[in-house]
Amino acid sequence: QVQLVESGGGLVQPGGSLTLSCKASGGIFNIDDMGWYRQAPGKEREMVAEITRGFSTHYASAVKGRFTISRDNIKNTVDLQMNTLEPEDTAVYFCNAQITRLWPRTTRNYWGQGTQVTVSS
Repeated sequence: QVQLVESGGGLVQPGGSLTLSCKASGGIFNIDDMGWYRQAPGKEREMVAEITRGFSTHYASAVKGRFTISRDNIKNTVDLQMNTLEPEDTAVYFCNAQITRLWPRTTRNYWGQGTQVTVSS
């Protein structure tokens, strides 16, 4: 079964840095767009950053210039380097990927289980 597994969340002080990683595995034929989303308490899930298979990127305005998304098409991983973290970045972060399975040859979006990022002094 296809699954996405995130790692790297935790507690960090304002101004600090964290790197989130996500690995896709399990009968994968191809991965198109990958991305990171977040959901803060009482708020809707929102896009943080996206990256295409060809490495084009798109960022939410709130994180532009502070976060960097990258991916490895061989390892089926996507990372999110987060710098200059602010308390407003506190949320559960979810990995997302558009994946085509080997068999049956179907394509849909998959989500990771989420990893908590807390920015606090």
